[in-house]
Amino acid sequence: MKKAYVTITSTIIIAALLGGCGQQPAQTTAAAVTTVAETTAAETTPEVTTAPELASVKADDGSMYADLSEGMPSFFEASDGWTNGSMFNVTWRGTNVTFDDGKMQLVIDNDPKPKSKIPYSGGEFRSKDFYGYGLYEVSMKPIKNDGVVSSFFTYTGPSDNNPWDEIDIEFLGKDTTIVQFNYYTDGKGGHEYIYELGFDATEDFHTYAFEWLEDSITWYVDGVEVHKATKKLPSTPSKIMMNAWCGTGVDGWLNAFVDSDLPLTAEYQWVRFTPAG
Repeated sequence: MKKAYVTITSTIIIAALLGGCGQQPAQTTAAAVTTVAETTAAETTPEVTTAPELASVKADDGSMYADLSEGMPSFFEASDGWTNGSMFNVTWRGTNVTFDDGKMQLVIDNDPKPKSKIPYSGGEFRSKDFYGYGLYEVSMKPIKNDGVVSSFFTYTGPSDNNPWDEIDIEFLGKDTTIVQFNYYTDGKGGHEYIYELGFDATEDFHTYAFEWLEDSITWYVDGVEVHKATKKLPSTPSKIMMNAWCGTGVDGWLNAFVDSDLPLTAEYQWVRFTPAG
């Protein structure tokens, strides 16, 4: 199953970013989903395998582009001072989200002030706004190390007074020649799919994406369709998120965490959202 993106010019990209209607800002309750007409990936999906030549911008039509070489965009934030618990063996620290050498780094390290017997710190980067149906893209390099996850995903849940809806692109550090896709609808997951990349994702930046529509989620690697889901899909507008963390109690999934080479760093160049339709 392979389908290439349709190529569009930078003029069209800029025009799209300057038009349209307003984007709902983040609140404790996400905005209602806008129903969109069924469209094909070829009609809605631009080809992006290198960073667009645009500054960070959140446009009136709901589109967003974050150039992470410029530092922290005003419409994103770093998680700081709490832990997710369960399998997450890190406390999120704002100091673990850094910007250097034209990229953003999400860092796993020893925590200088361990919290609740959690010895490690991790980096998490998240949008302030909620986003719905559309194309989500990132240029990134994950961490290669047993026991860790580097990710790009959408999420909302009880902390937003919403059901737990999530769409994932996850790199398992034990084998960075594969990528795992998954999604949750009202807290129900079990849709894991492993895709063999044919390259080591840690050796260079690549573009990873998913297009979330009312009737499908389609994942892409460097502009090529590699997986599609059509059943029991999430529907709640969510935050765009990236994180790097080490696990505990999930050795069968991630392998046991090896901490001999700390700090560990995942790198991100840019993030983009294009609304459906």
